[in-house]
Formats: sequence, C-alpha cells, structure tokens
Amino acid sequence: MTLKVIVAGSGGQGVMLLGKILALSGMREGKNVTWLPAYGAEVRGGAAHCMVAISDKSIGSAYIHKADVLIAMNQPSLDKFKNRVTAKAAVFINASQVENFHGHKRTWSYNFGQIAAEMGQPMVLNILMLGALLSSMPVVKLETALQVIHDVAPENKKHLVEINQKALIAGSKIFPQRKKV
Repeated sequence: MTLKVIVAGSGGQGVMLLGKILALSGMREGKNVTWLPAYGAEVRGGAAHCMVAISDKSIGSAYIHKADVLIAMNQPSLDKFKNRVTAKAAVFINASQVENFHGHKRTWSYNFGQIAAEMGQPMVLNILMLGALLSSMPVVKLETALQVIHDVAPENKKHLVEINQKALIAGSKIFPQRKKV
C-alpha cells in the first residue's frame, strides 16, 4: 500500500513537524518514505506545505501530483491543494480556519483550533490533526508516532513532549476508527 499525503498551512502552524513525525514513524515501521518540504518566502505566516509518501514498495518521486490525503490547516491551503487530490482522497480540514468544504465524500472537518485552545496550547493544532489522520487511516501506528514525538524533541523543547503526546491521543479520538483504504 502507498499513501500520499499533502499537509498545508501557514508557516508557524507546524506543517513541517507534522510531516516529519509522519515520515519518521513510517521509517521506524520499516516502510519506504519520502518527505518534501516547501516554504513560502516569508516562512512564519507565509504559505507552507510538505508532501509525505509512505509505502511498502519503492517510491519513484517525492513530488506528489495527486494525494490520497490532504490536511488543510487554513483556507488558502485548501484553495491551493483541493484539486491536487484523488477522487477517493480523505480531506482533513481545520474548521477554525476553513469554511465548509464539500468537494469529497471523505471530507472530515473539525474545529481543531478550539480543542488546541481548550488544551491550553494553541500550537498543538497540527498534532491533533495528525492524531485524527492516524485513527482514521492505516498510515502508521499511533504508538510509533507517540514514540517519535518523544525521541525527536530537542532538549530545549522536551517540556512540550507531554502536551504533544496528549494532543496526538486527543486527535485520535475525534473521528471514529475507519477501515483500511
């Protein structure tokens, strides 16, 4: 199985971290992985996206023309990438920054920003969205991602490991478990 994911948002929303955790989790599970980051000229506040492919087979290119999953953290990101998904793609939308989108049968919209604020850490929106993805699709195991969050945190960010792990678990409970795609 190959899964191609585009994660998009503004610089500072944790787009790259979400992609890195997903890619490193795939690697830890022995899968073939690519991760392709793209930053806007402004970096923080500008457009940012990354492409992650995870597969049991070799991956020919890191560039994704049509994604199986789109994670859109804001309206400009949805507008830019909504036509870059397959007909059966799963689209995860942060409803706190995106208007309703009904372009796909498998569109999952939730106010991730509100949950992050209720957790007292608005910066965990990305990890909440990753948790929702991992509970909805058989990409990588939740346990692997929890361990990656712990292992990759730099010393000056170790105090954020616990809140990020809690966010991943909270995000995994937002949508019901899905069958394999």
